[in-house]
Amino acid sequence: MTRAQGSSTRWHRSAWHLLATGTTLLGVTLSGSQSPAPAPTTGASHESARFSPLADLTPANVTSLAPAWTYHTRDFSGGLGPTPARSVPGVQTSPLLSGDTLYVTTPSSIVIALDPETGRERWRHDPQAGKPRRCYEPHRGVSIWQGSDRAQTVRTVFSGTCDGRLIALDATTGKPRGTFGTAGGIDLRAGVDARDGDAYSMTTPPAIFRDLVIAGAQAPEGTPRGPAGDVRAFDVRTGRQVWRFHTVPRPGEVGHDTWPADGWQRRTGVNVWSAMSVDHDRGLLFLPIGSPSYDFYGADRAGQNLFGNSLVALDATTGVRKWHAQLVHHDIWDFDPPAQPILADIRRDGRVIPVVVQVTKMGLVFVFDRTNGTPVFGIEERPVPQSVVPGERTWPTQPFPTLPRPLARHTPLTRDQLTTVTPESRAECERLFDLVTSGGLFTPPGLTPTLWFPGTMGGATWSGGAVDPSSSLLIVNTNEVGAVGQMAPTPAGSALAYTRTGPAGPYGRFWDSRQLPCQQPPWGVLHAVDLSTGHIAWQVPLGNVPVLEAQGITGTGSPNIGGAIVTGGGLVFIGGASDSRLRAFELHTGKEVWRADLPASGHALPITYRGPTTGRQYVVIAAGGGGKFSRTISDAIVAFARP
Repeated sequence: MTRAQGSSTRWHRSAWHLLATGTTLLGVTLSGSQSPAPAPTTGASHESARFSPLADLTPANVTSLAPAWTYHTRDFSGGLGPTPARSVPGVQTSPLLSGDTLYVTTPSSIVIALDPETGRERWRHDPQAGKPRRCYEPHRGVSIWQGSDRAQTVRTVFSGTCDGRLIALDATTGKPRGTFGTAGGIDLRAGVDARDGDAYSMTTPPAIFRDLVIAGAQAPEGTPRGPAGDVRAFDVRTGRQVWRFHTVPRPGEVGHDTWPADGWQRRTGVNVWSAMSVDHDRGLLFLPIGSPSYDFYGADRAGQNLFGNSLVALDATTGVRKWHAQLVHHDIWDFDPPAQPILADIRRDGRVIPVVVQVTKMGLVFVFDRTNGTPVFGIEERPVPQSVVPGERTWPTQPFPTLPRPLARHTPLTRDQLTTVTPESRAECERLFDLVTSGGLFTPPGLTPTLWFPGTMGGATWSGGAVDPSSSLLIVNTNEVGAVGQMAPTPAGSALAYTRTGPAGPYGRFWDSRQLPCQQPPWGVLHAVDLSTGHIAWQVPLGNVPVLEAQGITGTGSPNIGGAIVTGGGLVFIGGASDSRLRAFELHTGKEVWRADLPASGHALPITYRGPTTGRQYVVIAAGGGGKFSRTISDAIVAFARP
């Protein structure tokens, strides 16, 4: 990508839940060669750039955007609309348009087909129908395969479930495809040694490559032993397993020597719980692999622990590793890469480089040549603080990209940097600060209360980033939330000698009783990074905090979950913030040009598409709230369009 004329970024079939450009199957954009996508390889889960060329909406007319329809999923108790309950997660689905149908999902893994212009329900499939107890987890959407089956052209919706299955549905009727697996589904638990009581689920859309559907999963984080985090590819028609990639290398495999002799067997974690990306032209699959479990203590897994916390490129046809880059060595901070890798082309030093971009919880942005894994801006191994916890052996260095500069705080907080937003918050945060030892990035939790930045919800989150192909701009939202915790000995006979605890529990955060972060704002930021240079183009606070806004205090930014999309009209659309609003920003300046109230916060990725009948450009987002940053949840899918 470049700013110069005649050197615009080429589009890629890489964007997750991307943005329909018309009435054809969503997710099919132009490849680097400007050739059509192969017919069987559609679906949002490969699309990572989150760019739509639709340009009807611009900074000049976006203020006329108004609610067009609202759909309620009716997935949880509390009826229609928002409810103050926090017993189930809010709706985090990223809608997907395929043909003339919009597909959404719910926290209990229900798949729903809607009319994209009216929100009218066409069908719904409940994979938990008849179960005496239902599971609920944040569910982020589906993928679609189109191809030939028994001399007929078919479209199949693939979706994971919170009870560990991969299901295949007829995209037109919602009925299970009986030839896939058993009665239209595969029990993913059966192939990973998931035993009774082991948590294991799949709630992120699978990747689609040719005639393969490729699945990751959620795996346990609170225990070192459990089901494998392996990535598996299945035949889209039959469900037969075609290949399997061991995320914890077996004896004789590359990376096995990064584990102790007794530390790799039945190691859980090291899983792909976020979305994968596919480079169809090169046949490459990119995996953002999570951290080994247990998250905060690794005495039983001394070493670097490949392929934990790694970006791994596989041959998508065979599952054979092509290259990898470990982004955190021997993780004890829960710094797993949370977001789908982003595929783009950039122009640098007179040549076009096909890159893969990985944003992280640390606020670091890693940019690699995706053909061979060479860092575009360079990476340095720098010394980091070491653990004093008995038995723990942290790695002496960690990788830092030389550019872009960090998008989140890395330095220890000092007392004079505590919040002054309200006297009450200041007093509460001073008391908390007096209890902790303050540290920065990669400060290990100690035997007494420790504060470090960023925390587990600092930096970027699962929502990732978006790339504008004409300007090289990477748009990504981040949090500024520190972590507070300490390591405490466990009773004799426990699986681990130490576990993380603290005044606010094992995942304590550096905020007051109203969840106002304890350092000076901004607490949520939207960034634009020029990928052709590695320099930051602009940064603006993202969102307000409702309890402060009621007092006239704005501009603080807010903790946020849920990402951005970029359009050809020069707009960035994002919900994310905890103030229940959808916003539009001007792409090149970061100026907020429009906002609209939602029933609850839009902790999800929006979508934009052209209505198949009316031709109007719609913007749709799940306004589910809930989760870590919102006390209100909703079951609403909300659409906006110009009158």
